[in-house]
Amino acid sequence: KIPWESLLSGSVKLILRRYGISEGLLIGDDSDRARAKQTKRIYGAYKVYDKKTGGYFNGPTIILLLLVTAKITLPVGFKFYRPNPAIQSWNKTDKQLKTQGVPKSARPAKPLPNQEYPSKDLLMLDLLGEFQLNHPQIRVKAILIDALYGNGPFLKRATKRFANTQIISQLKRTQKVRYRNREMELETYFDRSPGIETQLSIRGGQTVTVKFGCARLYVKAHQQKRFVVALKYEGEENYRYLVASDMSW
Repeated sequence: KIPWESLLSGSVKLILRRYGISEGLLIGDDSDRARAKQTKRIYGAYKVYDKKTGGYFNGPTIILLLLVTAKITLPVGFKFYRPNPAIQSWNKTDKQLKTQGVPKSARPAKPLPNQEYPSKDLLMLDLLGEFQLNHPQIRVKAILIDALYGNGPFLKRATKRFANTQIISQLKRTQKVRYRNREMELETYFDRSPGIETQLSIRGGQTVTVKFGCARLYVKAHQQKRFVVALKYEGEENYRYLVASDMSW
């Protein structure tokens, strides 16, 4: 029998050894893949919301983990995400009842999580754990995670697994933060604290002008202090807000 589950990790081990790679960055994201309307043989296909058109298409969602090194970038793990049908049905019913003005106490309770349909957060944590187990010789300098995973529970769990690794994600501009016992939105705080301009080297060594500010703020949803960076590239009107687990950064 062919050990299909081990083929990718085995191939990655061979490449890392052959190229003499000992460190790198891990980048986690998810990708929706459009397929045909009828996909009887494609695992995990479902009705996916299309952000570009505002409509829907049929296809799977892949949770992907990449290793970025000074020499090469390569995929090191992936999993298929499948939404829980019971929660999908509950969301639809709850939205209709909410529109009708039915109070939350009178609406059906949200179904409990089902192990057969793990969330995107759990799948990403599994990928990180599998990489750590399969490639213990690789020093992970930082973990960059999509904004979807920039929530408190995910960052806490990921920090426990990678205790000495900086984990960076993104926060919404409307995120509630507290500074000197005053609560405000993240955007409001950085509007009052204008950033500075500097030159930054990005992919391929290209140099760009950016405007940024940073602060150690209590993030209400995370129930703890976080290191927050407001970053805006030249030509952009709005800041994006990065959150880092290591406050000594």
